[in-house]
Amino acid sequence: MHRSTPVPPTIVLVHGAFTDASSWAGVISLLHAAGLTVRAPANPLRGLAQDAAYIRSVVRDIDVPVVLVGHDYGGAVITHAATDADNVVALCYVAAFGLDAGECVLDITNRFAPTPVAEATFTVALPARIPGGPDSELYIRKERFQHVYAADLPPGVREVLSVAQRPIACSALTSRSGPPAWASKPSWYAIATADRLLNPTAQRFMAQRMAAVEYVLDGSHAVVLSQPDAVVAMIREAAEQGNDRDDDGLRQGFWASE
Repeated sequence: MHRSTPVPPTIVLVHGAFTDASSWAGVISLLHAAGLTVRAPANPLRGLAQDAAYIRSVVRDIDVPVVLVGHDYGGAVITHAATDADNVVALCYVAAFGLDAGECVLDITNRFAPTPVAEATFTVALPARIPGGPDSELYIRKERFQHVYAADLPPGVREVLSVAQRPIACSALTSRSGPPAWASKPSWYAIATADRLLNPTAQRFMAQRMAAVEYVLDGSHAVVLSQPDAVVAMIREAAEQGNDRDDDGLRQGFWASE
């Protein structure tokens, strides 16, 4: 006798500015230990439309349900990328930008009281500009990185992150988002209450606007590294509840028989 069983979702982790996919290392290890399949693509950080198109192509190549997770600017990317992705069953934001239609990252940061990062960044012109590409990038000053980005990590780890940071194209911060995926997909949001890069009040505003399930974590902007257990607890909840949903045809065709 055969019975239908839901296919476990693949977890796609999208990093934000000033870091790379290795920031998910602890989260990935815990998700693997829980038996979940994980993808952690490199977010180009070149512009919202381009970055979302790339993540959308990654998601479309996965033939099972997907839980999309974004940290920092990665939240803006998944918001823009998942609108028409039928296999995305849930969205998770970790101290991330959950933009509304027509919004950009700077709209959110300018709407709330400034954080220390406002005076800790600097812009660098690209030495060799690619036609049609960005002409400048944003970094966090090395001597301020530890304070504004990763205050709750060990000194040695903070030092490594500060010298290995990946810059974001300045134009990505002013790129306007399309219709938000969170308007039609269930969402979760981990608010980092000690964040000195993205105002926690802004995070709470975005979480409530999208009617997300809230996880409140006492951590810095680097909470994906400092509290991977709590982040994974949220992701697993989203994966379990997303996999139980069968409305609006979200999981049509994603069933296996055993």
